[in-house]
Amino acid sequence: MNKTRTVLGAAALLAACAVMAQAPTPEAVIRKNLSERIPQLRQIDEVTKTPMPGVWEVRVGADLYYSDAEGNFVIEGHLMDARTRKDLTEERQNKLTAVDFDKLPLKDAFVITRGNGSRKVALFEDPNCGYCKRMERDLQKVDNIAIYIFLYPILGRDSLEKSRDIWCAKEPAKAWLDWMVRDVRPAQVAQCEAAALVRNVEMGRRYKITGTPTLVLADGTKVPGALNAAQLEKLLAAQK
Repeated sequence: MNKTRTVLGAAALLAACAVMAQAPTPEAVIRKNLSERIPQLRQIDEVTKTPMPGVWEVRVGADLYYSDAEGNFVIEGHLMDARTRKDLTEERQNKLTAVDFDKLPLKDAFVITRGNGSRKVALFEDPNCGYCKRMERDLQKVDNIAIYIFLYPILGRDSLEKSRDIWCAKEPAKAWLDWMVRDVRPAQVAQCEAAALVRNVEMGRRYKITGTPTLVLADGTKVPGALNAAQLEKLLAAQK
């Protein structure tokens, strides 16, 4: 009798394990349900647990959403850790869109070198950006730096025209500084190959660069917004 019970118990355990093995994982359930229910979530790249119990991160490219384990509810917004005051969404997006400085297409930029050029940064700027002009004027005080300027015309048609004339100038760096620092508009160029500007905008979108100026440090850190000379020096010192 005991032997019979043992056999039956083992069989029941094996059956339960088989059912569990066949049960879909939360990741699979979330993918299936959300892709069927929400059009913009048809191509989900990744589903991972978050530190918040019962909440899952749903990644589409660099866009992040949050879901329960069954894909019945979706939150679009930022997940905060109230204990540390960390913006977990921003922290994750920064990792996803980090820039590999060594892989930047420097052929699509021009460089402004001051001093020995030992400290390297990239700067995404629009010629019609007032904050960019303010930053460029303050950058005149920073020495021993190489600044790779990626023209990033996102503020309108005139931005594209000015960027094209600067990029196509005989000395793009001079034309850029003449405009940004001295308010001397670049001369119009009749014919020019300016596909680099299109590539810059496409690259910026991939890296989630949504405004100008945006600085990229040698370690790939993105810093949006205008900086003064002292702020930049502090960031550069932290790179050592």
